Amino acid sequence: MNDIIKWVFYSNIGNDVNNIALLVFRCLLGLELFRVHGLKKFRVVGGQREKVPNPLHLPEKLNKAVATFSDTVVPFLMMLGIATRLVILPTIGVTAIGYFVVHRKDDIEVRDVPYMYTLSLLLILALGAGTYSIDHLIFNHLTN
Repeated sequence: MNDIIKWVFYSNIGNDVNNIALLVFRCLLGLELFRVHGLKKFRVVGGQREKVPNPLHLPEKLNKAVATFSDTVVPFLMMLGIATRLVILPTIGVTAIGYFVVHRKDDIEVRDVPYMYTLSLLLILALGAGTYSIDHLIFNHLTN
């Protein structure tokens, strides 16, 4: 169990400069994800909300819930650094499916967006949230 807690909550990439850089990266990525993709979930264009692709043929409500959670809730949890490695998993799934399935035949310029989001989120998955996060506070509380 301690290994799971450590994987979920522990992250320290060496020094304050690196941890601050990771904080800034998390916040800017989360803000952009919400601003560009999350707000579309609430915006009505031409009398209709955004149509969420469903390439895996999941039940529509589940598909929409995962996409909405990934683009609206996850960015804020990521910015705060709350269970960061866990909460970004659905968003990695959504962006990777966007790249490998939804946009697989599109031009590279179109595929670039889900590709960059997937890579950025995979970096955060590997590094964790860093020491400037709620994850760090939780880990210190659980281990002391």
